[in-house]
Amino acid sequence: MSHEDPKDPSRKKGGFWGWLKGGAEEPAKAPAAEEPATSAPSAPPAEEPPAPPAEVAEAPMPVEPDAIPVVEPEAPVPPEPVFVPEAVVEPEPPPSPEPERPSGSEPTAPAPTPARGFWSRLASGLARTASSLGQGITDLVSKRKLDAETLEELEDVLIRADLGVATAARIVEAVGKGRHDKMIAPEEVKGLIAAEVEAILAPVARPLMVDAAHKPFVVLMVGVNGSGKTTTIGKLAAQWVGEGKKVVLAAGDTFRAAAIEQLKVWGQRTGATVIAREQGADAAGVAHDAVTQAREEGADILLVDTAGRLQNRAELMAELEKVVRVIRKLEPGAPHAVLLVLDATVGQNALSQVEAFTRIAGVTGLVMTKLDGTARGGILVAIAAKHSLPIHLIGVGEGADDLQPFAARDFARAIAGLE
Repeated sequence: MSHEDPKDPSRKKGGFWGWLKGGAEEPAKAPAAEEPATSAPSAPPAEEPPAPPAEVAEAPMPVEPDAIPVVEPEAPVPPEPVFVPEAVVEPEPPPSPEPERPSGSEPTAPAPTPARGFWSRLASGLARTASSLGQGITDLVSKRKLDAETLEELEDVLIRADLGVATAARIVEAVGKGRHDKMIAPEEVKGLIAAEVEAILAPVARPLMVDAAHKPFVVLMVGVNGSGKTTTIGKLAAQWVGEGKKVVLAAGDTFRAAAIEQLKVWGQRTGATVIAREQGADAAGVAHDAVTQAREEGADILLVDTAGRLQNRAELMAELEKVVRVIRKLEPGAPHAVLLVLDATVGQNALSQVEAFTRIAGVTGLVMTKLDGTARGGILVAIAAKHSLPIHLIGVGEGADDLQPFAARDFARAIAGLE
């Protein structure tokens, strides 16, 4: 028993800690279970049940007192309601309506955006033409007086830009007038070019008007392969349907299955009715069906696609004549508009296309596509100067809004490289 006395001091020590802590360590009885073996010999003293809590103190060591205060910080968990101010932050959104007040000006901002957007696309599309023309002018007149030789070289620069011989001569005359043997700034020359080009284009810049007296108003689209006829039809359909008009499309390009499918897609996209037959069918037959259907539906506009054909292929041009005859037989006075779609990238070849299609189909107006990314945009000026046909629309991209009414001043300034 005396061997147990040395252990008693340790237990007393534990008792001292127990006395120091008071009864607070009683909840720590769980760890006491870890040393039941040590507490077994001390079982005889019945009055020392408080000893077990003392043993508990040995396991946790003085660190446990620290743990107790740690539990107390857990109480601060209630401060979590501090997040309530976040709810208060939510009311801060109401200040957002304040910016809504300037919204009155916001509608004004978006309105000019489309115009600037199209001008940007037009200027970008004609950038290659303007760059080629502008660089030639700058190199020519920057350090030279306007003598006969300089004016002759200027004429060559203008002709290379596809503006045409007549237009080039007209511009050179305007530039040289009163400026012989004088220095002239490149920007001044560009301004004179823009003024002359605008004077040529202004009389032929006319929007495509739909005459409501004709129902349906029949529009026949003609042109060579790859000029963009089918795409132009789709874009026009989108614009007219958007204006509330009822539109019918005739898939008259029966040579290409892709053209038929493309027109069907445009029909689904715009809600326009599409009249089509199988590939290889008679184009005049498709035109007949389309006119009949358009009249039955009370359509406002009928757009008739045709197969692309070279102006020098007599048999294909004869087929086009047949389509025109069939339409005219069913609807006297139709087609009411015959639009020749020209690819700007073909340059001078476009002049012969205008002559041939006007002779066969009676072209009433022009649509020029693919002006974006070509250095030959000047051809439109040459066509206007020679044929004086109305220019209704120009295309500077693939989007439906990239087909826009032709504006002479914008085109003239873009081609001259002016902002």
